[in-house]
Amino acid sequence: MKKNFLFILTFLPTLLLAQHTISGSFSPAKEYKFAFLYRVTPNAATFITNADVSSDGTFKMALDKSIVSGTFRLVYAQPQEDNYFDFIYNGKEDIAFDFNKNDGVKFTTSSENKMYASYNKSIALINQSIRNYYGSQKVDKDGYKSIFAILSKTQNEFEKASKGMLVNHFIKACRPYIPSVHEDVTTFSNNIKNYYFTNIDFSDDALQNSNFLIKNATSYVYGFVDRNVLNASYKENIDVAVKAIGNNPKVKKTILDIMWRKFAETGNESIANYITDNYLLDLAKADQDRKIMDAIVPFKNISLGKVAPDFDITLNINESTKLSALDSSENYILVFWSTNCSHCLEEVPQLEDYIKPIAKEKILVIAIALENDKARWDEMITDFPEFIHVFGEGKWNNEIGDNYNISGTPSYFILNSNKEIVAKPYDITSVKNYFDSRQVKTSKE
Repeated sequence: MKKNFLFILTFLPTLLLAQHTISGSFSPAKEYKFAFLYRVTPNAATFITNADVSSDGTFKMALDKSIVSGTFRLVYAQPQEDNYFDFIYNGKEDIAFDFNKNDGVKFTTSSENKMYASYNKSIALINQSIRNYYGSQKVDKDGYKSIFAILSKTQNEFEKASKGMLVNHFIKACRPYIPSVHEDVTTFSNNIKNYYFTNIDFSDDALQNSNFLIKNATSYVYGFVDRNVLNASYKENIDVAVKAIGNNPKVKKTILDIMWRKFAETGNESIANYITDNYLLDLAKADQDRKIMDAIVPFKNISLGKVAPDFDITLNINESTKLSALDSSENYILVFWSTNCSHCLEEVPQLEDYIKPIAKEKILVIAIALENDKARWDEMITDFPEFIHVFGEGKWNNEIGDNYNISGTPSYFILNSNKEIVAKPYDITSVKNYFDSRQVKTSKE
């Protein structure tokens, strides 16, 4: 009896802490190896646990009582940002699902997630009826009224059925615009935009601890645009979204940071810098968020049209100057490279060959090598006598490289005679195309 009692005590902590499980079945099973669970928060996704997916495509995770309710993310493949789905955990029930690439996730256990899935499916079917109505270009006021009566009833019934559940926060925030009278398609579309944020409460903790606010704010900014005045439309939408977010600085900073990164990654410097200048920089400064500031400030400083950040240049043993003081050429190429970068060793000799027959009064190359090995650099630069060379000591921890936001080599910047950045070519072919299209190539002779 005593042994049995001790045996129970051994497993008592596990019995007390283990509360609910998350289990799933992936198909085809051979394509899935692992499952990682994260809790979604306003600022990030926090790792909780992971499990291996067995050969039959199944897995199970145990959640203890310390895991609080909220929105969670299950990552099932790499890259993580493309292979995941979010779900609700209320701390009161097990969660089970089936997943395949074609159909996505289907919850077999979980009242919260089954409710949300049913709601989204019902609303999607009614939205299809609305699209069919407007697509028919026929005026049927009774039919129109009937469609939106069904939409209103469906929304109200789901709000009522989900009362007291976490999913109720999301269903209420998704309440659609419902016209009171017949509207043509243009009026209806404009009103959808005008009422987009009406039922979204950016101070709601349940919504903050999910990707709901981020998804809806970014969808608004990117979705309601006039292609004829694209950037003006983006700016207007950003302003509307920021106003809707209201006095929620952390939520606002997170959403704007994601928007900034999207515009920066797609090369829309104008809108990325608009976000920086009007909102994000002040928010980052208030929070002393160095990660954001270290991204947005250099990006802005090396945007097209900006004067290139200055740096020292040693011309010879007795003479030094600055980039800003150079006045001998109509165009300058800055190339950031490294002696142990294979792509650099392919492209930099091509750049040397390209500018060799061109007068330096037309194009002058300043080659900044991000290095740790000065001896190797001293030896190698003799192969490129047409360049002005700068030793970027410290490689990735070099001030010049940091000021130009260099994350890879080779990287190119083309400056005009005023040292303004006029182009940022992707590779040596783009460099050549830039000058060839402008017929800059002029023989030294």
